[in-house]
Amino acid sequence: MITGFNPPDVWSPFGAFSMGVVQGAGQVVYLKGQVALDPEGQIVGRNDMNLQVRTVLDNIQSVLAYVGGQMGDIVSLTQYVTDIEAFMKAGDVRAAFFAPPYPVTTTVEVSRLYEPDLMVEITAIAEVPKERFRNPQSV
Repeated sequence: MITGFNPPDVWSPFGAFSMGVVQGAGQVVYLKGQVALDPEGQIVGRNDMNLQVRTVLDNIQSVLAYVGGQMGDIVSLTQYVTDIEAFMKAGDVRAAFFAPPYPVTTTVEVSRLYEPDLMVEITAIAEVPKERFRNPQSV
């Protein structure tokens, strides 16, 4: 479980993120950066940032679920985007996946990802409570 915090002496978050989080006593899970690929490895949502963000977050949700995790277990997100303005407009998509306490986030605009039609890659760190955690070797 994480505890999010927003100190009163810094600027207030304007989206689905916290300024800092404190991690509890669960299992720390590091997720590989996810992109907008379907289960067959095909790109979803060419030229559609909203659909790509939704697909990426769905993929993250699936990876976490495999080990008993939930989106609320995410402590930190690092987001690489090819169009920061389009990504910022997808805030409602991101907000649908998260509730307070929000994870800390870092967003970086890059010139491109490994495949030119991909617009966003997000990596996550989560802390899954031990009572929910399922070891992937035993799943």
